[in-house]
Amino acid sequence: MADTPTFTRRDAQFDSQGVTCRAWVYEPAESNGAALVMAHGLAGTRDAGLEPFAEAFALGGYIVVLFDYRHFGASDGEPRQLLSIGKQLQDWQAAVAFCRALPGVDEARIGLWGTSFSGGHVVTTAARDPRIAAISAQGPMLDGLSAALNIMRYAGLGQLLRISAYGAADQVRAWLGRDPVTVPVTAPPGEFAAMSSPDAQAGYGAITPADWRNKMTARMTLYLPLYRPVARAGQLKCPALILACTGDSVAPAAAADRLARKAGPQVTLKRYDIGHFDIYVGAARDRAIADQLAFFDRHLGAR
Repeated sequence: MADTPTFTRRDAQFDSQGVTCRAWVYEPAESNGAALVMAHGLAGTRDAGLEPFAEAFALGGYIVVLFDYRHFGASDGEPRQLLSIGKQLQDWQAAVAFCRALPGVDEARIGLWGTSFSGGHVVTTAARDPRIAAISAQGPMLDGLSAALNIMRYAGLGQLLRISAYGAADQVRAWLGRDPVTVPVTAPPGEFAAMSSPDAQAGYGAITPADWRNKMTARMTLYLPLYRPVARAGQLKCPALILACTGDSVAPAAAADRLARKAGPQVTLKRYDIGHFDIYVGAARDRAIADQLAFFDRHLGAR
C-alpha cells in the first residue's frame, strides 16, 4: 500500500509596492511544478478557514502560496485594516510573481484560487495576465453594484446611506492625512456593519481565529459599486471554474451566471444550493475541494 502523500508548510514573504506581504508556502512531497496562489475575501486572513483548502491542494500535489494582503493579518502596512481594491490587486500581482520565482514551479502551470471578494480578484488578475493557466472562484463577488444594492435589500436604504456617509468621511480624512474611519465587517441583522445579513456574523465566526479584527476602513464602500469583475468576462482567456452559491446573501449568484454567459466555453459554472458562508465548512467544503481539485487536475495536471 502506497504511503499517504505529505507536504510541508513554511513561512515566506514578498514585496508588494514596497510593503512586505507574508505568506505560507505549502510544498508537497512530490511535485511536477503545478502551483496555486490563494488569498481570502473581504477583510479575511489566511488563517480564517483557508488552511483546509490549501492543505487539500498540497496533498493533491500542488505547490501553494497562501498570502495575507498588506494592512491585514501577518502582513505589514499602515494603517491597519485598510481595504483598497487597487492595492489588493497589486498584492495579487506581486504574489504571482513571487510564486513564479519559487524553485520547482512551472511558470506555465500556475492557477489562482479566490473566494468571495477575492473571487472577483482572481477574475480581474487573470484577465490582466494572460500567463495565468486556470482560476477557480467560489462564492465570488463579481459585481460590486449588485452587492451594494443587496445591502439595501436586506438592511434597508438607511443602512446603505449610513455606510456611504462613513465611507465619505473616511476618504476625506485620508486626503487630509488623518486616522481612518472604520466600520465593523459584520454584525447581527439590524445592527450597523458592512455585512449584516442573517448569516454573516455566524458565518465569519465559524472560520475566523480569536484574534481576527472585525473592522475595515470605510472608504471601500464608496468604491465597491464601481468594482465589477464581471465586466472583464470578455478578457478572460484561461479556463475558469465558478462555484456559485444560489442562496448567497452577500455576493448575488446572478453575476456568476452573467460571467459564464459572457466569457464563453472556457468557464465551468457549478451551482451549489447553499448560502455564502456554507462553502467554508462541512460537506459543502468537501464538495468544493473535490470539484476544484478535479478542475485543476484537468487544466494544470498536478496528478
